[in-house]
Amino acid sequence: MPPVKLAIVGGGPSAFYVASRLLSRLPQSESLRVHMFDRLWAPHGLVRYGVAPDHPEVKNCTHKFDTVANDPRFRFFGNVNVGSTPLSSIPHALSIPLPSILNNYTHLLYATGCTLPTLHPAIPPSAYCIPALSLVHWYTQHPAHSPPPPLEKMTHVTLIGNGNVSLDIARILLTSPSILAKYDVPQPVLETLSRSAVKHVSIVARRGPLEAAFTMKELREMINLPEASMVPIEPGLLAPSPDIILTRQQKRALDLLQKGSKNLPGSTSKTWSLDFFRSPTGLTPPPLSSLDTQAQLTLAHNYLDPATNRAVPTGETSSLSTSLVITSLGFHTDPETSFFDPSVNHLRSLAGRVVSPVGSVLKHVYASGWAANGAKGVLATTMMDAHAVADTIISDITSNGEVLENRVMQTSPATPTSSEIVFNPHPHPDDPPLEIQQGIKDGAVVQYNDWKAIDDEEIRRGEAMGKERERMVWEEARRFLARV
Repeated sequence: MPPVKLAIVGGGPSAFYVASRLLSRLPQSESLRVHMFDRLWAPHGLVRYGVAPDHPEVKNCTHKFDTVANDPRFRFFGNVNVGSTPLSSIPHALSIPLPSILNNYTHLLYATGCTLPTLHPAIPPSAYCIPALSLVHWYTQHPAHSPPPPLEKMTHVTLIGNGNVSLDIARILLTSPSILAKYDVPQPVLETLSRSAVKHVSIVARRGPLEAAFTMKELREMINLPEASMVPIEPGLLAPSPDIILTRQQKRALDLLQKGSKNLPGSTSKTWSLDFFRSPTGLTPPPLSSLDTQAQLTLAHNYLDPATNRAVPTGETSSLSTSLVITSLGFHTDPETSFFDPSVNHLRSLAGRVVSPVGSVLKHVYASGWAANGAKGVLATTMMDAHAVADTIISDITSNGEVLENRVMQTSPATPTSSEIVFNPHPHPDDPPLEIQQGIKDGAVVQYNDWKAIDDEEIRRGEAMGKERERMVWEEARRFLARV
């Protein structure tokens, strides 16, 4: 096998699963190097900055990632943005251009995920409407520094979308800070939640309960909330047509929704509702002269077209008074990412290999996870996809790339790329780009041993406070590393 020096752009689960597979399948290969670059200073992507804090079991995969990092052929470089455009959302990230990667590596994998929220065209972001990602970034203390919502001024929050992220947010808003305090919730977040005046959370879905996107685990957690109760759902919505063959999950969902929440309706000060067959069509803020602080959300009423399974407006509408609308409609890849395809909102790829705009496979360039497939699937799905991409890379390098000859993806005509992707066939076997070497000297780049020191300190601080960990922000982490 020829010397292989792989650059992985992205430091989330997909990136680590690919690295793990490569290193474990080629244990005797001394000529293999894997360098990982992440725009975030801490590794693990959505595991650190996306998983709900009260779901610590989902983060157990980080033990496997630590094993990957212990391989001497692997290196991690955090707080590094690969791209010519500096990140306005994370200004402290060190930006290096793609040519610096190409000049120092023989292969390239994009595992950049889907980092931007999908917005609703009828209700753009405003003081009364924010994407769910902003709230998730706030309660996970993401380096993008999303501001805390003024929960002390809010009594009613409306979520658009009924996936797991919506239910995560609803659960966080309706759970007592005294319960959340033992988990990985930063102290400033707990302080904001302790001032919250939120009494009701509406979860709006354009289709019905049979098409719900949440998992049974998430629904069961909502139903068992200790200090909130569910508004009963109209029985007719939970009685499907007898000619419909229900899946096991649909039967379980209907059964849970029919039984309702553990707390009886009216027995709690906090409530939540699932509002099916509703789609937002507009959001009107309160008049400046009014004492009312709530906006008016206009909702179209829908029915399900049995032929297409799509939501179709009935012509009827209603209005909902709410303090804040949070849109949770999915995510897409940053269009600034190389090889982004706007028609699918992620990178162009074929069986793990990145494809040019004209449909030809780019030799030695790969994509995995959400960057390649869009924002779908759970960690197990990501792992299986990453393993398949790693096997593709192994196949290519062990066959010296012969499988790529004349391989073309059948696509519609498009503008050709302006330049070829040309790697350095003989880069330094170990050194990262010069910009990274300087960034390490300046204390701007985080390596994995740096992260483990921070990880240990966060856990130590958390234990002293009776919780899972107490997180650092970048400025604090950098000062800490300077003292270690």
